[in-house]
Amino acid sequence: MTSAPRQPGSSSLRTQGYWWHRARADLLGAVMQPHLGTPRRTLDVGSADAPSVGWLRGEQQHVSLDLLPEGLVPGQGVCGSATELPFADATFDVVSAFDVVEHCADDARAVAELARVLTPGGRMLLSVPAYQWAWSDHDVQAGHHRRYTRPGLVRLVEGGGMHVVRASYAFTGVFPLFVAERARRRLSPPPPGDTRLPQVSDRADRALMALCRADARVLRRRDLPYGSSVLLVAVKPDRA
Repeated sequence: MTSAPRQPGSSSLRTQGYWWHRARADLLGAVMQPHLGTPRRTLDVGSADAPSVGWLRGEQQHVSLDLLPEGLVPGQGVCGSATELPFADATFDVVSAFDVVEHCADDARAVAELARVLTPGGRMLLSVPAYQWAWSDHDVQAGHHRRYTRPGLVRLVEGGGMHVVRASYAFTGVFPLFVAERARRRLSPPPPGDTRLPQVSDRADRALMALCRADARVLRRRDLPYGSSVLLVAVKPDRA
């Protein structure tokens, strides 16, 4: 399987306010916010994308972790790896990793680490890119090791001892545009090293956000059958 080292920096840091990151925040919230409960401690792994998950923050103790110090608020975050979390077992009631696991060569180990630091009954919140057939130079530049299907992500998480309570595709409304963009990249790939996100006009931004808001409304009631991302919520079983 094609893989590449993770490139320094995060697209959300380099391109503040990009439509995809704003839409992802809404889609994640629609699926996952009902499962937050009232946690005492939460951990956000991969916090270079912190602007996308403001809904996760509340009155609880919140810890941010990332490999990249520039993605962390000085004095409020921890530098570390998803596959070697620097925390004791059963420390957090909620652990999130949004578009992180695909960056890990050993994704099973990453999921096991996320599960390890969860309290019994704690919730794991994940998002990953969908469909290996959609692999492109963008994945290489981003440092992805793979893309996922919904059943594949469920198997991975259940293999780590978690109970999956919800898994859905997202970015369904814009999916035809995603497929077209991936086809264009294959036919006319950008220059090597070009990590710029596709630019959109203000009108296109509004149209894309409207389609994603429609997705979010549906996701509050039911799952979506396809899309360019997979979102998953799982619970760590209580001890026997």
